[in-house]
Amino acid sequence: MTRPLHPPPPTQGAASMTDYTDPSFSAGVIAWQKAHGRHALPWQNTRDAYLVWLSEIMLQQTQVTAVLGYYARFLARFPTLRELAGAPVEDVMAQWSGLGYYTRARNLHKCAQRVVAEYDGVFPSDPALLAELPGIGRSTAAAIAAFSSGRRAAILDGNVKRVFARVFGIAAYPGEKRVELDLWRRAEALLPQQGIEAYTQGLMDLGATLCTRSSPDCRRCPLQPRCVAHATDRVKDLPVRKPKKTRPEKRVTMLLIVDRGQVLLEQRPDSGIWGGLLSLPELGGHAPFGDDALAGIDEAALERAAGKFGVVESRQRLLDISHIFTHYKLHIAPWRIALARRLELAGESGHVWYDGAAIADAPLPAPIKKLLLDVFGAADAAQARMTF
Repeated sequence: MTRPLHPPPPTQGAASMTDYTDPSFSAGVIAWQKAHGRHALPWQNTRDAYLVWLSEIMLQQTQVTAVLGYYARFLARFPTLRELAGAPVEDVMAQWSGLGYYTRARNLHKCAQRVVAEYDGVFPSDPALLAELPGIGRSTAAAIAAFSSGRRAAILDGNVKRVFARVFGIAAYPGEKRVELDLWRRAEALLPQQGIEAYTQGLMDLGATLCTRSSPDCRRCPLQPRCVAHATDRVKDLPVRKPKKTRPEKRVTMLLIVDRGQVLLEQRPDSGIWGGLLSLPELGGHAPFGDDALAGIDEAALERAAGKFGVVESRQRLLDISHIFTHYKLHIAPWRIALARRLELAGESGHVWYDGAAIADAPLPAPIKKLLLDVFGAADAAQARMTF
């Protein structure tokens, strides 16, 4: 009995792993990866678990092109796991600044400290143990184990979900629990007995370079002959997208308080947006954004808030900026406030005066860093001191 060219979509019921076993699938992926996959990325061709782990964390929800520069700079600052573990978290956040999803950076630091404390600085090779470490989920643990130790373990990141959804014609949202469990069964069943590194990298490469979200290159895909989505003209429809929700909009007023070439920054809480980074002090919280949003700023409240840090000499409304988070869009109204005289900061205030000339290296959210670079970059350091 021959296997059908286009396997049917999964049934509603749970499937056993043997239902999905197909050695020809992994063989095709491995052969393609060896001939056409990516082989020259800076974290490839190594068994160094530190290098592999760092790349996998940076690549979570982030494209390779965005990671390359950060990866090189991060390793230049923290060439070993022990140096990363022993560094202040502020230094780690500063190197991560601009890469986004800052929880990754905090977990990266915690993970390094755990590996040093619990495993004497050597990452475990068991995917189950790796998955227990901060910031490492099941799929990331499998990738680290495969690339650093050759362990046979299944990955299921966004790229792999897209490949599976199209090749096997899975017409349901991959984020749905039932569908995701079925995808994990399939991922486990399709694992090759040999060549796990090439297979794992091949799945990643297919999703990143050929089976892309938009404009997939089906003509060059080695899985095209068996792809249900291609055969049924549903490539654009699969994977099924997450049901859309209206992204709410919020607003906030930020205080850009300057004095003698320095800007006042505050430490944000570890949890929440921009957790653990420095940012500008805020006036109030993130309020709903309406038709009259940001129009009626309470200038008396502005004066009181700024007055905690010194005698206000002048204030100026700067151009509004916006930033999109996963769950909402934030409209920021920045006010530049110059002080005539600075007051001493309380010992536990959570605020710090930061040199404008050092803003480029500060652990700041990307939109705030850009704003401050625009403000301080308009003049050299000497001019800045005169201006502010």
